[in-house]
Amino acid sequence: MISGLKEIIKPYIQDEDAFANLNEETDFINDLKINSANLVDVVLDIEDKYDIIIDNDAMDSMLDVKSALAVIESKVAAK
Repeated sequence: MISGLKEIIKPYIQDEDAFANLNEETDFINDLKINSANLVDVVLDIEDKYDIIIDNDAMDSMLDVKSALAVIESKVAAK
């Protein structure tokens, strides 16, 4: 699932080195330099790709790769 997430966030990143070393601890804003407006686009793209709906509380928790994967996995499992 991390490769699918990587594909989604690639157009929005500002730091190629951090993206090349992406892992579960990678922070979207601090490491990849994705701004908050683009973070919303990332969430929308995730919703489209996995056919899920991410509520505001879940979106607020999706600040790093690990938490984003946890939200995606729980939403996909709940379908």
